[in-house]
Amino acid sequence: MNFRREFEIAFVGLKPGLHHFEYRIDDKFFANYEKQDFSNCNATVKLELDKKSGFMLLKFDVDGSVDVNCDRCGNPLTLQLWDEFKVMVKLVDNPDEMNAQEEDPDVYYISHGESHLHLADWIYEFINLSIPLQKICPPDEAGNTQCNKEVLAKLSQAKSAGKSVNPVWEALNKFKDLK
Repeated sequence: MNFRREFEIAFVGLKPGLHHFEYRIDDKFFANYEKQDFSNCNATVKLELDKKSGFMLLKFDVDGSVDVNCDRCGNPLTLQLWDEFKVMVKLVDNPDEMNAQEEDPDVYYISHGESHLHLADWIYEFINLSIPLQKICPPDEAGNTQCNKEVLAKLSQAKSAGKSVNPVWEALNKFKDLK
C-alpha cells in the first residue's frame, strides 16, 4: 500500500459519530522525513475520530517506545512514549486563509471539497512531541545515576579545567552585582 494512503481517512463516507483507527509506527514510517535522533521506534497511535456536522474532533493517543542516547553520557536507553493530542478539523470555504489566521495550533481547516484527512504529518509531529526534551539515564533503586562513570569523570574534569577565567573578563565581573 502507498505510504501516504495508509495514513489517510476517507471521512466523507463515515457516518456522524465516533470512529476508531489504530496505526503501528516503526522506523520505516520516518524514512520520508528528515533523520531522527532516535531509532527502533515501536509505537502505536490510536485515533478516535468524532465526526460532527461541519467539523471533526480527533484524539490521538501515542504509546510505545524509542531508543535514544543519553544527553549526558551517550549511553543507549529506551524511552517510553505516552501522550494525548487533540485536533479540531473544521470544514470551511477558504482553508488556506483560515489556517494562516488561526492562532490555536489544535485547530485546522480543510475545504468543504476535501474527502480525505491526511494524518502522517500529525503522527510524525505527535510522536516527536512525545519524546522528552531531556533524555537522561534514570536513577537506580538507590537514587544513583546510571550514567557512564567514565564519561561523567571526563565531563567533571573538563568543567573544572574551564574555570580558569580570562583576566579581561575578570574585570567585568565587578559590574555584575551593581544595581
